[in-house]
Amino acid sequence: MLFQPQNSNHTVLAQKEPLPPYNNQTFCSHLEPTPDEALEDRALLDAIAWPKPPAPTSLNQTSDPVHSLFAILPSKGGRERRVGDQLEALVQMQDFQGRPKRYGGDFLVARLHSPELGAGVAGTVVDHLNGSYSALFPLLWEGPAQVTITMVHSSEAVAVLQRLREQRSDRFFFQSLFRSGELSETSVCNMCLPHNRPQEPLCNYTDLHTGEPWYCLKPKRLSCDTRINHFKGGYKKDLVTHKEALLFQSRVNIKVVIHASGPDRIDVLPKKIDDPELENRSIEPGPVKYNPSGYYYKGSWRSFDGTPVRQFDGKSITQCLTGKMINMYGDSTMRQWFEYLRAFVPEFNLRSPSKVGPFMAVDCKHNILLKYRCHGPPIGFSTVRASELRYVANELDRLPGGPDTVVALSLWAHFSPFPVEVYIRRMRHIRRALERLLARGPGTLVVIRSANLRALDKESSLNHSDWFSLQLDRVLRNMFMGLAVFVDAWEMTLAHHSAHNIHPPPDIIKNMISLVLTQVCPAKKKS
Repeated sequence: MLFQPQNSNHTVLAQKEPLPPYNNQTFCSHLEPTPDEALEDRALLDAIAWPKPPAPTSLNQTSDPVHSLFAILPSKGGRERRVGDQLEALVQMQDFQGRPKRYGGDFLVARLHSPELGAGVAGTVVDHLNGSYSALFPLLWEGPAQVTITMVHSSEAVAVLQRLREQRSDRFFFQSLFRSGELSETSVCNMCLPHNRPQEPLCNYTDLHTGEPWYCLKPKRLSCDTRINHFKGGYKKDLVTHKEALLFQSRVNIKVVIHASGPDRIDVLPKKIDDPELENRSIEPGPVKYNPSGYYYKGSWRSFDGTPVRQFDGKSITQCLTGKMINMYGDSTMRQWFEYLRAFVPEFNLRSPSKVGPFMAVDCKHNILLKYRCHGPPIGFSTVRASELRYVANELDRLPGGPDTVVALSLWAHFSPFPVEVYIRRMRHIRRALERLLARGPGTLVVIRSANLRALDKESSLNHSDWFSLQLDRVLRNMFMGLAVFVDAWEMTLAHHSAHNIHPPPDIIKNMISLVLTQVCPAKKKS
């Protein structure tokens, strides 16, 4: 689960054939990259290219999860299924009139699970670009296993999300309060206002070190240096047509389970060590040989590579963190880690706003320091003091680093409405800062938490869909390959029995922390 990513394959959707290069011209494109940056941008954008469907004439022609079906394919030679085999299920998408779809692009997720055993693993979905999909699962435990395949969005809905991200990134906006004496004004802020409102004077808050842009419309009566805070403004409404809105209906075509045409459960037998045909027991090679990062068994996460994940209680957590400085940066999904650990390390009250921070916890007796700080704009928290708007790259440049330093990062949820180039640029600044940190402080442990699935309705889909998160997650994995260890929150939330939530429940957080602490304090090898 904590792993060095070896390739860009993701556990949700892989394409059977190459797709056309990604083409995205946005209102943020005026921020010109260098030639090397442009080359990396091109490769990353091509890697997340998604098939675009033909425009439907009506809802009836779009993907309907209720009419669609999947079937578990028989194993090679009809043999019994054993631990170590790979299971394949074939999905055929159909429209609301029960007709087979003839093109791909649907966003599907899949998991194999056993409620009886507290077991679960995320599957990978392969798009054959003709309306059919393969869901692949490794068989990792003995006993019952059930296949669940869910359509998150139809291909037609994904096309709408692509358009919104590329053409209406201003749909999510922010505000700042300006105040001097008894005079105060509120102004709209965002990162690309110059192209939206060229006729209005602006306050330029572009970061001097990273070059990250941020602007506010200049208050009519106050100067730009009177900015007090930053907060979420809201969402622009009515950005989709009535026909497009029909593609985003809860319990109709947003996160609806696809039913099986036959059995959806199998029984997995133990691996036969003395079986001469053991190496040939798997089904015929499919389009992808899938290796997940881990799986649940009896409620605990197990790394797929066999590395034991240690379980930590209060005493062992304190022992592990003794002499350590844990620096956590990011959004509220990283704040969950701080909140979990502060139950074992006394919090030092900085009188920071609740849910915003910054936060600190200190154990002087054991020389433990925990810190959390939210990332810089775009951050959609309630209210952040202007003086506390810090870019993660700049914060990393202030750390000395070393073997007793841990850096944990989670930045993704607040970047969903913006062009992917915005996220790439931010991650590039952080990557360079991490490279500098590791150069001056060898032995620094860098942990990156990936994106996770969340509950979706129409509004959250249009602005923070899992599809946006998936795209950012693919970029993240590629950009930090070999530089950090990953906690695969995507697989941990997909494989778990809990309902999807932007803030995963405590048992998932506990498993995440166990993974991190296993990396911080690896078990000593027996002589």
